[in-house]
Order: sequence, then C-alpha cells, then structure tokens
Amino acid sequence: MENLNMLTDEELALSYINGNNKAFDELLVRTQDKLFTYILFVVRDEDKANDLFQETFVKVITKLHQGRYVDSGKFSAWIMRIAHNVIMDWYREQRARNLVEPTETNDLSNLSVNDILDLNVENRYVNEQVMTDVKRMMNMLPPTQREVVFMRFYQDLSFKEIAELTGVSINTSLGRMRYAILNLRKMTREHNIALQLD
Repeated sequence: MENLNMLTDEELALSYINGNNKAFDELLVRTQDKLFTYILFVVRDEDKANDLFQETFVKVITKLHQGRYVDSGKFSAWIMRIAHNVIMDWYREQRARNLVEPTETNDLSNLSVNDILDLNVENRYVNEQVMTDVKRMMNMLPPTQREVVFMRFYQDLSFKEIAELTGVSINTSLGRMRYAILNLRKMTREHNIALQLD
C-alpha cells in the first residue's frame, strides 16, 4: 500500500477517484486550514464559513466522482476556484434576498500581526494598532475588493493566479486592487488614521 504522505495532492485526488477513501482524508487534512481561512476572510462569519467550507468539499467530491478533475498539477488552485464559486453563489443569493449584512464575528483576528512582524515590544504595540486599523478598514471593503487584497497580500498570489481563481481577467483583478487601495486611502483620510509601521 502506498504511503499517502508521500503523494502529491494531484496523486491523492486521482487515488481517491480510483476508490481510495483514505486518499481523500489526507487531501482534506492538507487543504482544510488554508481553504477555511480564505472562506472565513471573505464572508466574515464563522458559522457561514463552516457551511460554505462543507459545501465546497461536497462539490469537490461530486466533481471528482464525475471525473471533472484532470491532473494539471494545480489541485489547490482547483479547489480554491470551487470555493470562490460557492462563495459568489452565496453572495448572489444573499443579494437577491437583500440580506447581506456586515457582521462583527470576524474582524480578521485570525491573521496574527506577530506572524508578520518580529520587532521589539514598543514597535510591536504601534504595529499592532496599525494592523488593527488596516483589518478594520479591510472589513469595510466590498467583498470582491477584500478578496483580491487577501489573495495578493496574505496568500501571496500573483494577479494572474487571482484572475484564474476568481474567474475574471487580470485587468479586472488589477482594477479591484486599485479600487481597494483607493478606498483604503480614502478611509485613512476620513478617519485621520496614520498607517506607518515602525
């Protein structure tokens, strides 16, 4: 029997398609944290993120069984695209019902400043305040702008990868980033916030 830890995500997906359920368990373990963090960041509600995470994996299983996955060496990008589509379907449904409301249950606190900055205590305090302000302002951005900022700066994806994952052109991705930056600058002026890291 193969050692599943040694297989790539793509090999695990193909092994699962061929009937190895343990291969899917390994895939889930490898991808769940990154995928859930992405969903939670976009929807800002832990209960809804859990629902959308489960829906995403149901779609992943369904598509794998339908033979709609082709080993292209980009399994993680494939499931991120499915998650993106699930989130956008949910937003469309909410918009149709006029139920989209901001929540206070997730203010990006899952992104630790200490992971980003390793400075002395005084600087850390100042930087934590700056990052708190940035997170609060990012939560006020429209979902598509918040998503591109998260993918670019927190997941370190290129604009080409963002475009592929979100199903838009590179120019649209760049445009969303541009509007996000303009909106963030406007918010800093309106609220007299200084965003300078020491």
